[in-house]
Amino acid sequence: MVDENTNGRAEAAATANDQAGDGALGAVDGGGADERVAKAEAEAAEYKDRALRALAEVENIRRRAEREREDTAKYAVSNFAKDLLSAVDNLGRALASVSEDQIKDDVVRNLLAGVAATERELVGALEKHGIRRVDPKGERFDHNLHQAIFEAENTGQPAGTVVQVLQPGYVIHDRLLRPAMVGVAKGEAKPVERVDTVA
Repeated sequence: MVDENTNGRAEAAATANDQAGDGALGAVDGGGADERVAKAEAEAAEYKDRALRALAEVENIRRRAEREREDTAKYAVSNFAKDLLSAVDNLGRALASVSEDQIKDDVVRNLLAGVAATERELVGALEKHGIRRVDPKGERFDHNLHQAIFEAENTGQPAGTVVQVLQPGYVIHDRLLRPAMVGVAKGEAKPVERVDTVA
């Protein structure tokens, strides 16, 4: 009987020691586990934020590239169109250079009809690709679209009005291809008011 009591007490003491040790270990591990979980959650949040920022940056780059590709396609014909503008100008000059007397001749009239048809087709092809003529006579001078070559006095027009177009301009979509060369009405000189300095 003594042996059974001793064994029972020994087992009870061992169980108590194990429980106390587990509790102490749990207390130490419990605090450490919470810290590790909090640290892991913070790292996960940081990595998630980085990933979202990287995805947003990639999307912005994709959109920018798409816009640039559209702009490139939209304005790709700019240099080619600039080269054709002098041909359009020359056709217009050829049509304007023929006098009324010369138009009576059938040969000249047929030649003029061919030149006019060629000019119309060329201008139509330019317009098809978003290139349009700027012919601002009678409009207000706009430094974004026009280049003033001279100022004309006594025109009867308000100052800054385009009174003569020496060469039409062209725009491609919303960009200037070539400014219109124009003459602009000059404002009339205002009489100088005398100020009485004796007072």
